Amino acid sequence: MLAGVLLALAAPVLAAVPGGDAAAEAVDAAAAPEPRSMETEQREGEDERITARLSEIFANVPSLAGVTPSTSNGVVTLSGTAPDDAAIARAEAIALGFDSVVTVENSIERDVSVDLGEGIGGIEDRIADLWRMLPLAGLALIVAIAIGLLGYLIASFRPLWNRITPNAFLAELIVSAIRFVFVVLGIVVALDMIGAGALMGAVLGGAGVIGLALGFAMRDTVENYVASLMLSLRQPFRANDHIVIDGTHEGRVIRLTSRATVILTLEGNHLRIPNSTVFKGTILNYTRNPQRRFGFVLGVDADDDAEAARQLGRDTLSAMPFVLNDPPPEVRITEVGDSNVVLQFLGWIDQREADFNKAKSRAIAIAKVALEDAGFALPEPIYRLRFDQRTATLPFQNVGESGDQPARAPAPAQKPAPAPSAAPTPTPTDVDVDVAPEDEVARMVEEERDSSGGDQADDLLDSSRPVE
Repeated sequence: MLAGVLLALAAPVLAAVPGGDAAAEAVDAAAAPEPRSMETEQREGEDERITARLSEIFANVPSLAGVTPSTSNGVVTLSGTAPDDAAIARAEAIALGFDSVVTVENSIERDVSVDLGEGIGGIEDRIADLWRMLPLAGLALIVAIAIGLLGYLIASFRPLWNRITPNAFLAELIVSAIRFVFVVLGIVVALDMIGAGALMGAVLGGAGVIGLALGFAMRDTVENYVASLMLSLRQPFRANDHIVIDGTHEGRVIRLTSRATVILTLEGNHLRIPNSTVFKGTILNYTRNPQRRFGFVLGVDADDDAEAARQLGRDTLSAMPFVLNDPPPEVRITEVGDSNVVLQFLGWIDQREADFNKAKSRAIAIAKVALEDAGFALPEPIYRLRFDQRTATLPFQNVGESGDQPARAPAPAQKPAPAPSAAPTPTPTDVDVDVAPEDEVARMVEEERDSSGGDQADDLLDSSRPVE
């Protein structure tokens, strides 16, 4: 090696002297390594042994059974067909695994033909597998049915669930949930017994996706169902209660079902309101508190004594037998109008003994008569109309002028406002005071509830439970 290095260093020097080119070429040839030669000789019968061994290997691999190998001087040629690209690459890799193989010519083609016999044979194999699984599948089916029947048996104890739950609607919900859980549990156990774990996961995953999609699609229905459950638990009203929902729907309650609240309007019409609207809306219940206040306004002349009129109105309300003394009635001066002073009359009644509308109507009539008998005027609005272009205000009374202009007739003098005189408070006998409660709508509701019969099973209103 040292000699080679010295020759390499001496090559440039020899090239610089005369006749040194030949010497330098000799030095380069001595310094270059000798090339490796490929083995050209093979052992006798090696090609036949490689071909035979590859044939044996391919014959034992189903996907390579159609591959035919041949070997010549260490070069393996593969021909035939294979089912896919992976099998073609696998055959080439097997051939390259022999030490005596120099290279591989891969001429394998992918088999795209349809073998009806093989397909029928596959179907026959599957049928045979199913036939062998019949005993296990039958046992799994029996177990699933047994678990489902156990759930139905537990759910059949209706008296127990009615006792535990606050109402029949919630009891039915629990019963349905128990049945569903046990049926699903039976299916899961049966699939696990036959080894269909992947199928079980796919079924559960698909059920979850379908349930989510149905939840979005039936959002309003689900919301209404939940609202029905909450209303049945809270019991915001009773049957025949006079309610107003969202300030627009007024009537008396007939029943609360699992889908809607049914009321009878004051005009005698049936109105079904979705429970989701009732649950989210405002509920005004007139029946909950038997005491209810009515109110109305009357106006007296601006020249009259407003305080005396107010005192007379309060005494008049106190003398009415249907007006409660506790809370006491009241009359307020609310505003001064263009031609009158407005008085607001307020009184309380007991709705169990007096009808609200009747009491208000009778009170207005009695108060009006009392004010008029005492000398108080209840004036109408007064308006003045002008039909000329002058800006000066015309006097109430025109006086004739001298000259060519004719004198106008004097206007009649205004009537002085009567001074309020002390008048006795009118007795209730002066005006009809029959205010006995006669609610025909409430009677219709009771008749319908009595005649509904079996439909009452769908009524979620429970008089035994406290009202929210």
